[in-house]
Amino acid sequence: MSMFENNKERIITGLALLAGVLIVGLIDNFFLMWLVFGGMYLLAFKEAVLLFEVERDNLLPYAVGIWLLAGIYPYGDDLFVLAGVAYASAVAFNKEIAWKDFFPFIYPTAGILFMFTMYQEYGVVSLLWLVAVVALTDIGAYAVGKSVGKTPFCETSPNKTMEGVVGGITVATFGGMFFGLPVVDLGTAFIISFMVAVSSIFGDLFESSLKRAAGVKDSGDILPGHGGILDRIDGYLFGGIVMLVLLRGLV
Repeated sequence: MSMFENNKERIITGLALLAGVLIVGLIDNFFLMWLVFGGMYLLAFKEAVLLFEVERDNLLPYAVGIWLLAGIYPYGDDLFVLAGVAYASAVAFNKEIAWKDFFPFIYPTAGILFMFTMYQEYGVVSLLWLVAVVALTDIGAYAVGKSVGKTPFCETSPNKTMEGVVGGITVATFGGMFFGLPVVDLGTAFIISFMVAVSSIFGDLFESSLKRAAGVKDSGDILPGHGGILDRIDGYLFGGIVMLVLLRGLV
């Protein structure tokens, strides 16, 4: 009972998020998915601007423009590359434009565009697979780390242990691969689940490094008990890219 009371806010928010994800997944409508991903993207983009300590305050309209294009252009992940070409051209033209200002157009932009494109190409079941693998990685790492974890994993995230990381990857690989069977065969599902689990660990570490550099505990406070949007989707931002690349390469 005390454990629930101590984490009541976090648990309620987590259940609400899970319910929302399930409802959106069951409806499985392109326009609704575009709206949900878009809202998540713009909120995460604003958090990334703060974490990267970008001084310009007029970048959000460009992010809106990218997402509007993602709704009509069939290869959303290509928009990330085109944004890079456009920004490089702007930097070459105007020396006052800083490369640091482009960082939010890499993270979280790339990961969310890749996830949305994966939905378009492989359907909602691919997103369910991604959610399962990343969630199982977190759950497995927490459970194993708390029970037998002793060896520090890295300085970026002192609370992570090597035992927890290995446990999380193992649980996610063997548990998550069954969610991939509607999309690929068992062997391919095993490989992709393993690679996504590994990448989600480093997605979490990357966001931790950004927060440490910025001197903040959370990326935001929009989610009670959880922090910001980036705090909840950091593993998915890396995992989604890896999953889409491997699906295209192995299927």
